[in-house]
Amino acid sequence: MNVLLLHARVRVEEKLLHAELTRRGHGITMLSVDDLVLSLPPDAGDFDVARFDVVFDRCLSHAKALAALSLLEGRGARCVNPAEVARTCGDKILTNLALVNAGVPVPAATVAFSRDAGVAAIERLGYPAVLKPPVGSWGRLLARLNDRDAAEAVLEHKETLGGPQHGLIYAQEYIEKGGRDIRAFVVDGDVICAIERRAAHWITNTARGATAVGLSVGPELARISKRAAIAVGGGIVAVDLFEGPDGALLVGEVNGTMEFRNSIETTGVDIPACIVDALERSVEAPVHAREADHA
Repeated sequence: MNVLLLHARVRVEEKLLHAELTRRGHGITMLSVDDLVLSLPPDAGDFDVARFDVVFDRCLSHAKALAALSLLEGRGARCVNPAEVARTCGDKILTNLALVNAGVPVPAATVAFSRDAGVAAIERLGYPAVLKPPVGSWGRLLARLNDRDAAEAVLEHKETLGGPQHGLIYAQEYIEKGGRDIRAFVVDGDVICAIERRAAHWITNTARGATAVGLSVGPELARISKRAAIAVGGGIVAVDLFEGPDGALLVGEVNGTMEFRNSIETTGVDIPACIVDALERSVEAPVHAREADHA
């Protein structure tokens, strides 16, 4: 098959995927989304996506990925993950909505559209609360609000700063997770492996210095992770979960372009190989079957 790997920058993950695709004899073209030009209506001088069997999205920018995938799908491209999955996973509010609608257990959350309404909503949610940007990754711009003074101060800063990252107020209840959380990797409905991320800080992203250890996938973790992946449209995703004080699992987020470099050796699972397996299956599946999978 011929694969177009759409990226923002070539990280270790993209190099590993390139190596696995090459090892299997597949054609692969690496294209920075910043070099992509697509006209409306399509122009003869546009990038020729028809020569590729599948487009694999590894973009860092949610806005760029969503626009590119939507336009490429409009030209008949098979995209993994599809634009709809990218749209849902790239926005924490839409992810939460999809999970709630599917009956997946999540932390309580609130959405408000002004500073005053945000303070009132967070008061109703209860302290401590975690303020998150609707679009963002790597644990950036998170704030733990321990009281009303903190809520008022942070929301005033957001209002003053303005911009799309600060115009919406999205807060979750704070889960006392004991300095750890779980990331489960789900590929085409199968939980291929999981890691436990540990940190002294309350933010347990590996990008913020957390350490990862392999975690065996028990029945409950597999069940909830699969349900979360289905809720956002399936495909290749990473599900982030918290284990609360009562031991119950809650889904915090679902990532559609996850990093996995530190999870291969940790889990003993060849994650790039599992991803390429999924790309091969996506090419073999009829278009109507793929659409039904994501319905």
